[in-house]
Amino acid sequence: MTVLGALSSLARPAPATPRDRPVLRERGQREVFCGLTGIVWLHRKIQDAFFLVVGSRTCAHLIQSAAGVMVFAEPRFATAIMEERDLAGLADTNEELDRVVDQLLARRPDIRMLFLVGSCPSEVIKLDLSRAAQRLSTRYAPALRVINYSGSGIETTFTQGEDACLAALVPEAPQAPANAPPSLLVVGTLPDIVEDQFRRLFSALGIASVDFFPPRRSGEIAPIGPNTRFLLAQPFLGDTAQRLASRGAKRLPAVFPFGAEGSTAWFKAAADAWGIADDHFQRVIAPPRDRARRALERYRTALQGKSVFFFPDSQMEPSLARFLARELGMRPIEVGTPYLNKDLVARELEQIPEAVISEGQDVDRQLERCRAARPDLVVCGLGLANPLEAEGMTTKWSIELVFSPVHGFDQAGDLAALFARPLARRDLLRV
Repeated sequence: MTVLGALSSLARPAPATPRDRPVLRERGQREVFCGLTGIVWLHRKIQDAFFLVVGSRTCAHLIQSAAGVMVFAEPRFATAIMEERDLAGLADTNEELDRVVDQLLARRPDIRMLFLVGSCPSEVIKLDLSRAAQRLSTRYAPALRVINYSGSGIETTFTQGEDACLAALVPEAPQAPANAPPSLLVVGTLPDIVEDQFRRLFSALGIASVDFFPPRRSGEIAPIGPNTRFLLAQPFLGDTAQRLASRGAKRLPAVFPFGAEGSTAWFKAAADAWGIADDHFQRVIAPPRDRARRALERYRTALQGKSVFFFPDSQMEPSLARFLARELGMRPIEVGTPYLNKDLVARELEQIPEAVISEGQDVDRQLERCRAARPDLVVCGLGLANPLEAEGMTTKWSIELVFSPVHGFDQAGDLAALFARPLARRDLLRV
């Protein structure tokens, strides 16, 4: 789904970044997927949850095609399709929704948490899914909890679907007592293999009380309180971070765990908060960090000195630009991001070499800048990749960077490979 904004183009001075770097703010036409896309990775993580989108046939086609799941595969998501009668107000939409939920639970009695996910159509007709979730939770309690969040693509980008989901999940966490021992919460949806790697490293460092949010099962949500410290694994979780802070949890500022250097700094933030001696930290981190550095060396020759241009898409752009510049020697020309949360990415911005930092999008103007720069690699959404390839540019689909395991030491080489492959493909085609 491509969401086009029709706001007039606007550029105005931005507040200073940590390096007093100006930020180009643009408000024009934009091309991004909507927040429903987040269901593709969220439904795989929370194994007893189900995501019911209240939307149109277009919503259903988007999720089905993005997930690559056939109807008979019994995925943990579906779409309650709003027909013309619903949109015209000729049917009681709440009664229709209750009927669909009844049918769903009769077929899938294993569901323990149901997410009602709003869409552009449900928001346009002002369907109150929050009230519907409360009504259904009361009806099916205690066997089922019903939560709602918005996956609408109106003025949002696709990774905000995860942010909205996790922010809605925070109130479901038990309250940790004030005298509870310190605990660490890793926030952001990670593949199970990455979560297991992180858990082993935290244990080796001596941080025993570690939980992940979201958990693998809905009944395993960790208590949250004033002694909870949390590390964000994703740079697009601003609303979730605010919800956690409102519960008394404290964020550990750090760069994000992409590459050898980024992962080291991320783990060091936790180690410092727990008072772990630096020599012990270095002994534990050295082996995986060295493996990551060796993996990155395989791609440094292909990427060093190459220029890269980021179109705004996932909000991961500043973190990835820092990784490419510092660990692989690439040269960012423009780092565009849909929304720039300076509190979360301040340390990333400090480490990005001179480049244009842009927030928001005016796609025509940004295309002009990209064509003028002629970068070696363009990181952009699917809607722009094919046209740019037709113009002779080399592109990388930004959404693949969200779908793939890219966090941590053991995935550093895989992350570098995602950027190196398009350049290798270009060289092969030239021959």
